[in-house]
Amino acid sequence: MSAIDGMEGIDGVEGVGDVEGIEGKVVAITGAGSGIGEATALLLAERGAKVVLGARRTERLEALATRIEQAGGTATWAPTDVTRRADLSRLVELACERYGTLDVLVSNAGVGLISPLDELRVEDWDEMIDVNLKGVLYGIAAALPVFRERGSGHFVHTVSTSGLRIVPTQTVYAATKNAVRTLSEGLRQEAGDSLRVTVVSPGAVRTDFAERMDPAMKAEIKKLMAESALAPDAVARAIAFAIEQPDDVDVNDLVVRPTAQR
Repeated sequence: MSAIDGMEGIDGVEGVGDVEGIEGKVVAITGAGSGIGEATALLLAERGAKVVLGARRTERLEALATRIEQAGGTATWAPTDVTRRADLSRLVELACERYGTLDVLVSNAGVGLISPLDELRVEDWDEMIDVNLKGVLYGIAAALPVFRERGSGHFVHTVSTSGLRIVPTQTVYAATKNAVRTLSEGLRQEAGDSLRVTVVSPGAVRTDFAERMDPAMKAEIKKLMAESALAPDAVARAIAFAIEQPDDVDVNDLVVRPTAQR
């Protein structure tokens, strides 16, 4: 049985990978209040990381931090809206103030307001650009100086298989995710031999991704999730795999999707 309540669904945690590559690391996670971010926080805390949780829903952050601490893990949190650069700066500052440094920033917060282009939902387009792309840029702006000063660091960016297989209604969403993919590759090349950059592309995952879609689209996505979607823990394990590698190993691109997904 897992030491942390709610982790028993993570198969194969014990004995997988080099736990020492995670233990003691300070990891900040955006979008940590649910889904992939929550699962990642639980898994990394179980493996000995000190996690710094960021999301907009503070009641979820507080509850998650309490679960981790009650199980013997280490966690702190700060309200974080990734569309506000100051919030990302505060999250990184919290990591440094509380734990003395920051080793990894997992930029996981995202929104998928998918719809046909003909509907001209420009406000939704703006929001996806602000959260999915600018939110990652603000994280880089906050963490990069810290990583440069300490001579090491790791960026992990959650993108999507929607950027690998373009389909109708997901055009703008996929564009924002592919922009992050391009940004990450440029960052990797500029980072030199001291920083690592990982892009994780989840396929269908059981999260609250569809909650803000129109009823018809929401029903379609929820049906897909019920039939074949992965648990968020599967993506969390991929993120942990990238983080636990030795410093001279940079896992750049991971795709994690259901076996049945086209």
